[in-house]
Amino acid sequence: MKPAKPDFDRFAQSYDELLRDPIRDRFTAGGNRFFHARKCELIREYYRRRAMDTRRLAVLDLGCGKGELLQLLRHHFAEAAGCDPSAEMLASGQLAAGGIIARTQTEPLSIPFEDARFDLVTAVCVYHHVEPELRDRLTAEARRVLKPGGVFAVIEHNPYNPATRLIVSRTPVDADAVLLTPGETRGMLRRSGFEIAEQRYFLYFPERLYPRLRNVERLLGHVPMGGQYAVFGKRGAV
Repeated sequence: MKPAKPDFDRFAQSYDELLRDPIRDRFTAGGNRFFHARKCELIREYYRRRAMDTRRLAVLDLGCGKGELLQLLRHHFAEAAGCDPSAEMLASGQLAAGGIIARTQTEPLSIPFEDARFDLVTAVCVYHHVEPELRDRLTAEARRVLKPGGVFAVIEHNPYNPATRLIVSRTPVDADAVLLTPGETRGMLRRSGFEIAEQRYFLYFPERLYPRLRNVERLLGHVPMGGQYAVFGKRGAV
């Protein structure tokens, strides 16, 4: 029997508590900030390697939840926006106070922004909640709201990491999760007309060790054992 999809409106007030797991908790010094900070750093490094100034760019976080990643990205981008199917998740965050545009996805597979609006769209741990047969539709929507030459960054749990699989299997909000391999993510992006610009694994080291091992983690970015991975797809000029 297919598991029921989690009710994120109902989970909004207790979302952080529902994410807690003994393995996950030992990975951080407390809370979720480290995970969001690593994603922000990964995105900024992508642009730094290409000598691009993100302060001129507009970013949309698709499935942004409470907006924790956007709270970090907004300091480095000209405009920050987010959307999520759960109005309660959006309301329980601090998006408006941070000057972030936030809109509810009244249709989960429709992005409530106009064509060619953003330079970067991120989707962080979104796709494993989307039924596999519907993923291409959401990816096409991400392409629609990107400017020509814009980037779609898909960040997902790494199914090759045994600890990641264990954590996901016992997390209530991931009751419906169908994890994507990096190859499946790349294929999904290519089918919607994206060129694969980069792929990296990350989250190898816990927060207490990461400051000393930052450069080691960069070197390990192609080894498929990080807790999560990111695939960056670039929209063509047409």
